[in-house]
Amino acid sequence: MNLAIVIAAIGLLALVLFFEHRQRRAFYLPLKTVLSLLFVAAALAQPRPLAIYFNFLLGGLVFCLAGDVLLALPGQKAFRLGLGAFLAGHLAYVLAFVRISSPGGAVFWSATVAVLAGSALVFRWLEPFLGRMRGAVLAYVAAISTMLIAALAVAGNDGLAPSGRALVLAGALCFYLSDLFVARQRFIAAAFSNRLFGLPLYYIGQFLLAFSVGRILQ
Repeated sequence: MNLAIVIAAIGLLALVLFFEHRQRRAFYLPLKTVLSLLFVAAALAQPRPLAIYFNFLLGGLVFCLAGDVLLALPGQKAFRLGLGAFLAGHLAYVLAFVRISSPGGAVFWSATVAVLAGSALVFRWLEPFLGRMRGAVLAYVAAISTMLIAALAVAGNDGLAPSGRALVLAGALCFYLSDLFVARQRFIAAAFSNRLFGLPLYYIGQFLLAFSVGRILQ
């Protein structure tokens, strides 16, 4: 089942990128929606050894699905709603991660400082271009930084399976990095290269998190 999901996702992602490059929006939005539905289906298809983790993570995936649809629509209102949906998704991921996290140790705190410093630099990079979106973007940067720090705390829990911890951390990191390309596309320089790098990172991150549901204790 997981292999079939991965193969289908790769094919759909290739089509999404193709139609984005050709600017064929009539095909882009339906295909992107199906691709995002697939990471929700991937989570539902996994064993659920930790029900509370599954419940919050699934909620995050559903919010991100809504965000995908909204951000693909034109207009500032759709963008704001999409940003709100992704903000809710990040908060749901934080709630999922803190239930199974074990923060502490020099590595965790060093990595946390690095995340906070990196996020501060990202916001400073974006700030001159934000205008009235400054507050919303600041809240979003805070949320995604918290999500990545919470994933670092999951990685430090030796009571969880190494493969599950790796999936959580890698998924959160890919999601974090993908948002840099979203921000660049929206506020700094619109270019296909943002989609070319950002979309694969985003979907890799979401599918890794979805698959972590069944691997977190195995």
